[in-house]
Amino acid sequence: MVDLEVKEGNLVIHVRGADKFWALKSTLEIPLQHIAGVRADPKIARGWWHGIKMIGTDMPGVLHAGTFYQHGHRIFWDVHDPEKTIVIELRHERYGELIVEVADVGAAVQMIRPYVQGTTGQGTAV
Repeated sequence: MVDLEVKEGNLVIHVRGADKFWALKSTLEIPLQHIAGVRADPKIARGWWHGIKMIGTDMPGVLHAGTFYQHGHRIFWDVHDPEKTIVIELRHERYGELIVEVADVGAAVQMIRPYVQGTTGQGTAV
């Protein structure tokens, strides 16, 4: 699970507890202008194919944490409970997507949504 905060023009993702060990990552900082979309998506975490594990842990049905490669992009995963999964789509970043578990899906999506960048460069709701 991760905690999210907006700080100094960045979305800061704090990986919690033992997931730091499993994901081999403790914090990610993403410039707000690089966020292309956000959505709740429990279905994506229930699938059996999460890509090729580059570094991290993949225990099907239990935990997906770390960096995976899928559809030509690096994807950061940190999910135990599919029902609490959000997908943060990125552009101009090392990762194409962040697929993470949060405590409150609705609150996380609402927090990020104002910063989603449309094609005009203005924040838009997605």
